[in-house]
Amino acid sequence: MNTLALIGVAAPAVSADIHVGGELVRVILSLLGIIAMILAAGWISRRMQRRPGSAGRRIRCVETFAVGARERLLLLDADGQRLLIGIGQGGIRTLHVYDAAARSPEAPTAEAPSATGTDFGELLARWKRGS
Repeated sequence: MNTLALIGVAAPAVSADIHVGGELVRVILSLLGIIAMILAAGWISRRMQRRPGSAGRRIRCVETFAVGARERLLLLDADGQRLLIGIGQGGIRTLHVYDAAARSPEAPTAEAPSATGTDFGELLARWKRGS
């Protein structure tokens, strides 16, 4: 026997009209909607944080080099001048200002002759001949 029936309270009627398939579709659509809102918020956040291109900037960081745990060197281009800046716990200091004519040396090309003057192919051919 039902304990509610013993004390004289009518038991609530259990509805058998619950559609499991419909509820499952509703939950899945809700989850897809939440995922879509998260992706949209991320896209909007990236669009709002995007900075304009470096075309209009007058200062550009060419290279950085970590010297220690908190110390680093920066090579900057600022209004046509190249500056070597040191950053550390003591602050920021200009270490060197390069002349406009003195730019970084170009990387050696593949066609440049080697220091020994012999080609690897020639060395391999000599080795095969045994000389």
